[in-house]
Amino acid sequence: MPIKRRDFLATSAALAGVAGLGIRPSFAQAEPSYKPEEGASLRLLRWTPFVKGDEDAWIANTKKFTETTGVEVRIDKESWEDIRPKAAVAANVGSGPDMVMCWFDDAHQYPDKLVDVTELADYLGNKYGGWYDGLKGYASREGQFIAMPLAAIGNAVCYRESHMKAAGFSEFPKDTAGFLELCKALKAKGTPAGFPHGKAVGDGNNYAHWLLWSHGGKMVDESGKVMINSPETLAAVNYAKSLYETFIPGTESWLDINNNRAFLAGQVSLTANGVSLYYAAKKDPALAELAADIRTTNFPIGPVGQSVELHQTSSILLFKHSKYPEAAKAYLKFMMEADQMNAWIEGSSAYCCQPLKAFADNPVWTSDPIHAPYARASETLRPNGYAGPLGYASAGVMADYVLVDMFASAVTGQATPEDAIVEAERRANRYYRV
Repeated sequence: MPIKRRDFLATSAALAGVAGLGIRPSFAQAEPSYKPEEGASLRLLRWTPFVKGDEDAWIANTKKFTETTGVEVRIDKESWEDIRPKAAVAANVGSGPDMVMCWFDDAHQYPDKLVDVTELADYLGNKYGGWYDGLKGYASREGQFIAMPLAAIGNAVCYRESHMKAAGFSEFPKDTAGFLELCKALKAKGTPAGFPHGKAVGDGNNYAHWLLWSHGGKMVDESGKVMINSPETLAAVNYAKSLYETFIPGTESWLDINNNRAFLAGQVSLTANGVSLYYAAKKDPALAELAADIRTTNFPIGPVGQSVELHQTSSILLFKHSKYPEAAKAYLKFMMEADQMNAWIEGSSAYCCQPLKAFADNPVWTSDPIHAPYARASETLRPNGYAGPLGYASAGVMADYVLVDMFASAVTGQATPEDAIVEAERRANRYYRV
């Protein structure tokens, strides 16, 4: 007997919870039910995948939703760098996609344009062990969920083990001083490193924030006062200059795709990336030797004395201009339930780290040792607004690449380290007005 739409919406979460990795539904909170509007159809804008399995699993789950509810979902793709401006335009003009997979704290730039999804988020959090704090912070404001937390895309150092050993290192350095020495040795061997200093929304931001935080610097303090002009920041910039001298030429213009291409082409032996780099090599028979040589590790620890990493994060925005908000909520609910979420995490091959704690048991995290540095991305990430609150200001500073530009101008010699820091301070103060 065919499943009716109403029956499906009322029971899908409970069934998924039982089926997914032994997760059992909790009845501490009533399960919300969303009835799609008559004739509803949806449009989702998502980022271009770097792991094909991510997209395949997402599309397969979407097809299941359509088959059961009759609601068609059109999925459009844009490059990583284009997602942010496309979402901002949709928010400001009040038309376009119903939903967008956004980056970091983009939702905080236009919270009044977004549908409150607190009821659904609270239900999912209660059922699946709670949200990771970092991902929750990006998607919530003043106690309300203004977006649906989706994933952390883990970032880790990727390197050629044989090249590291040829440079005289038996193991990967655990601190920033040793890391610099390794990069110097790799350059001397003709197998250099390379990290993006261009406006790469993922890799560029991840690298810049690690540089700053590992040396104890921060953009703002707990109150939101701009603190970028500090001795710690100067130490970070000078360290970045030393590292940049060991890089392959041209990294100041790199976007998110460029370090992938350089590594796979054998132009660099060390960079930082998602697990997509590993799988791009594995699927190409011509790169079998390179794939077998790849190792991954977390970023070295700097003078601050602890691991401090950003990690790319994504949430799903639901705009108020959507004509079918109930259908959109039903879609979000379906995609976040255990059957679909586990299938997507596994299909992503450790590229997308779960937003809900119950899914940390997904077998993908232990299926390959290369996955290990990515497994705790959602748990360990530090939000880009550190140490202040997330909001309009932190989102604006991130979108304007204030920190990325500070490092880029200093390492390339366009400005002295001191002048680059002063300029970053000036730009940040345009957003933080405490």
